[in-house]
Amino acid sequence: LAMTTAQRSDTLALLERLLAERILVLDGAMGTMIQQHKLQEADFRGERFADHPQALHGCNDLLSITRPDVIEDIHRQYFLAGADIVETNSFNATRISMADYGLEAYAREINVAAAGCARRVADELAASSPARTFLVAGSIGPTNRTASLSPDVNDPGYRAVTFDELVEAYYEQVDGLVAGGSDILFPETSFDTLNMKACLFAIERYFDEQQVRLPVMISATITDKSGRTLSGQTLEAFWNSIAHARPLSVGLNCALGPEMMRPYVEELSGIAPVYVSCHPNAGLPNEFGGYDESPAQMAAVLGEFAAEGWLNIVGGCCGSTPEHIEAIAAAMREQSPRRRPKIEPLSRYSGLEPLVIRPETNFVMIGERTNVTGSKRFARLIRDERYDEALEVAKDQVNSGANIIDVNMDEGLLDGEKVMAHFLNLIASDPDICRVPIMIDSSKWSVIEAGLKCVQGKAIVNSISLKEGEEEFLRQADLVRRYGAAVVVMAFDEHGQAVTIEDKVRICRRAYEVLTEKA
Repeated sequence: LAMTTAQRSDTLALLERLLAERILVLDGAMGTMIQQHKLQEADFRGERFADHPQALHGCNDLLSITRPDVIEDIHRQYFLAGADIVETNSFNATRISMADYGLEAYAREINVAAAGCARRVADELAASSPARTFLVAGSIGPTNRTASLSPDVNDPGYRAVTFDELVEAYYEQVDGLVAGGSDILFPETSFDTLNMKACLFAIERYFDEQQVRLPVMISATITDKSGRTLSGQTLEAFWNSIAHARPLSVGLNCALGPEMMRPYVEELSGIAPVYVSCHPNAGLPNEFGGYDESPAQMAAVLGEFAAEGWLNIVGGCCGSTPEHIEAIAAAMREQSPRRRPKIEPLSRYSGLEPLVIRPETNFVMIGERTNVTGSKRFARLIRDERYDEALEVAKDQVNSGANIIDVNMDEGLLDGEKVMAHFLNLIASDPDICRVPIMIDSSKWSVIEAGLKCVQGKAIVNSISLKEGEEEFLRQADLVRRYGAAVVVMAFDEHGQAVTIEDKVRICRRAYEVLTEKA
């Protein structure tokens, strides 16, 4: 089922051509359609899992193995309703989420099967309707854990999952989705940007190691009228945090109905230079957990979005059905696709909120009191593990006007990697502090990397240099980008620190050329 590299390149070219011509249509909800079948425990188990020790009812992803006929029929209904792209039945199919059912060992197989179900239907319909487009997007959900928030109110530095654990789980899922025949990878419903960054890190590693590259679509979810993700980021801060992945598209889905999503789709359309997608719920859930927005109502609002020039890709999330997708597809036929704006190339960072440095920006102030080498008091607090007081230092910096805070744990008596990660996790639990970007400061790369795995915003690494040679400089620069951070470059090379004007210009020019032309 897996496609060749040439076929994948053709898919990207096809998508670029189609997106220039019209608004593409996604499918609707998978779970809503599965519920209509009123499946029983035996359906989820099948013969394969008849003796599995845990209950499996509700494990929808498993149906790609035990009831592929049901899943394929749902995909077929969405394609016939007018969808150009269907999403695989793999939203929860990481080993992290599958642990709820004791199915960790089957995660890859479930993803292969999910992609295979959609691939078979797409190929079947393409054979009978060669003039139409039938594409498969590998659905990657956020997992049931969050890397930016503690599940224990009494221990804000605790995390139920680490960045590395997420990367390994996502890598396995991506491997299965690609092997099963996905045309696109679609990490969606992002409620915690650090989870999303781990997913994007895994995808990029997979592309490198397997020498294959698929288009990547990204979608976040705004959880309420605050206009923020569950982990607290504004929409622009989210985009700044994940723009490094250079996705085919970025969008919004779930949580809200289309009317409530209106201001956020408009905002995203104006700040993202990539294609924009939107697949909202069919309204808000009613008292019985159902969704009441009719196909006509949903199509009317999304038609208004299209008329405003905000959309490139559109579909439905929870509560939507083939009838909704048919109405949405009809509403899009006379609409023109959004034209991607040209975005000014400025320095863009983020904590919970964005920080953009413009030509007219005055001095950008970096708070250095959270640096053990620059503040004896802060160093003493960290050594004594008086973290509550150390956090007050950080809060005072922000309240006093710091636009960025510099965190450094380079002190001989400290375990730099452990302390950096713990303190950044604590900062993430305090919205008064983590609203500003973090500068991760260390002379040890291992400490910098430990910090990068804890920050959901677009951080700044301080620093890298050519001191250890060009190869190591490139390796670190590539990783900084993959972690979604910016970088300070110091004027060092293999011969030491630049002293004269000529040395400073020579080293900085070389670093600039290496970063912009090789990296």
